[in-house]
Amino acid sequence: MLVWLEDIRLNAVVTGPESGPPLVLIHGLGLDLALWDGLMPQLAAHRVLRLDLRGHGGSDAPRPRCAMGALIRDVERLMQHFALTGAVVLGQGEGGLLAQGLAIKRLDLVRAMILAGSASRFATPDHWARRIARRRDEGPAPEAACAALLGPRWRQSPAVAPVRAMLARTSDAGWAGFAAAIATADFHQATARLTLPSLILAGGDDRHVPPDLQRETAGLIAGAEFTLLLGACHLAMLADPDPFAAALLGFLARIGHV
Repeated sequence: MLVWLEDIRLNAVVTGPESGPPLVLIHGLGLDLALWDGLMPQLAAHRVLRLDLRGHGGSDAPRPRCAMGALIRDVERLMQHFALTGAVVLGQGEGGLLAQGLAIKRLDLVRAMILAGSASRFATPDHWARRIARRRDEGPAPEAACAALLGPRWRQSPAVAPVRAMLARTSDAGWAGFAAAIATADFHQATARLTLPSLILAGGDDRHVPPDLQRETAGLIAGAEFTLLLGACHLAMLADPDPFAAALLGFLARIGHV
């Protein structure tokens, strides 16, 4: 459904019982809420908010380029729109920056955080400037994106078709806007001050965000758990939903979010 906020329309879906423990799922760059489809049967007891970030999926792609604060504010406003407080927020890939920003800003909304294939910062501004320029000049590169997201055996992965579809639904403006926001985002110091329950879920075969980098992110947060999913790629929630769901539900049970 489209949620009409004062300056933008965002596509969002809320499922599960109204009394269920709230869970917010945030996708990464170039993807959308379909990323979580394989997990939904195992999350039936939770009140789950899935959303398309601006410029992705069915959400509007406003100009000019967005800032990280605006993206975080979008998630915040959707949580308020659906009256979700005390939620566990799961950020995948670059969407993990939004999860961290939201946890830093609104501990009344966020009681725990899960980062999957994520970090507290991604590459350098120069790196992102080159990526943005290459996409502008050469267009999207779905083959390279699938290889990065799904690992060396990506052609045989059952997740190829849904990943291609998500990449195709992402507008050029939406991709460039999110990428520009990521380029200067650095939550390293702020995330190191977080004390809420946290889980870092890393795919053992993640070529996009190496497991060692994710382990370093876990080390920033006091008491954070680190779980390595052996053989899993960057998009483990889509390509390997069962082990991903088991790790997710185990963490939710340990913190009493059931």
